[in-house]
Amino acid sequence: MKTQEKRNPLGNHRFIFYVLVVALFFIVNFSNAAYAGERLAVSVSIANIRSGPGTNYDTLWQVYKYYPIKVIKKSGSWILFVDFEGDKGWVKNTLVGKIPSVITIKEDCNIRSGPGTKYSIVFKTERGVAFKVIKEKGSWIYVQHADGDKGWIYKPLVW
Repeated sequence: MKTQEKRNPLGNHRFIFYVLVVALFFIVNFSNAAYAGERLAVSVSIANIRSGPGTNYDTLWQVYKYYPIKVIKKSGSWILFVDFEGDKGWVKNTLVGKIPSVITIKEDCNIRSGPGTKYSIVFKTERGVAFKVIKEKGSWIYVQHADGDKGWIYKPLVW
């Protein structure tokens, strides 16, 4: 004679509830991990960098088009980032995009007409100037400034 097991009708529901709670925990706590380290750049002429995720927070500084940032986390429509100097701030997500960009980290950088030191200097730039990356060739990057000026820069001079 076979005995029948008594089943708890809430047992399955409890298990499903616990699975959902654990899944929600991981989604909430690790959703920003996918964005951490992502490189973005300012896509507008000028952007306010704020002390918190909203326009009610103080403006810490302003940055210009192509200014590169590294995402730390996202909160609603705001992005907490770190820049080339290690400074942190918040920027509205509509002011940035996936634009390949670099920023000069040395003073007095030469921007050349070709990818190498044998090419003439087209212009010079100082530390903290952002550029859109057009293409790369070896250790050189062909860049464009927001004002339209273009040229080649040596990779170790940028972040």
